[in-house]
Amino acid sequence: QVQLVESGGGLVQAGGSLRLSCAASARTFSSYAMGWFRQAPGKEREFVAAINWSGGSTTYADSVKGRFTISRENAKNTVYMQMNSLNPEATAVYYCAAGSSAFASSRPGVYDYWGQGTQVTVSS
Repeated sequence: QVQLVESGGGLVQAGGSLRLSCAASARTFSSYAMGWFRQAPGKEREFVAAINWSGGSTTYADSVKGRFTISRENAKNTVYMQMNSLNPEATAVYYCAAGSSAFASSRPGVYDYWGQGTQVTVSS
């Protein structure tokens, strides 16, 4: 069982930045691929970014490319997402996910564990 705890969400003005963190309880954290997803009110959960087990491979949703950066520190069992140039469309609950396949993927079905989410609100 892997527990994931997100942090770093909050209220920010359009154009601002936030850094999300996700701390994992897994002793074998470095063997998991990690992903970030988000769900806005009234919408389905959507993929944002993912990183493979080593950090050497990443993938992003087109809507965030060039503005968001996913990274990980395996020694700290933590994955991050730096979000820059935020716009109101980014308002959502952001979820961290861990997948034992170890490969970065945009498909939610490959992730085995999910966090409780952290709220990000971007004001215009």
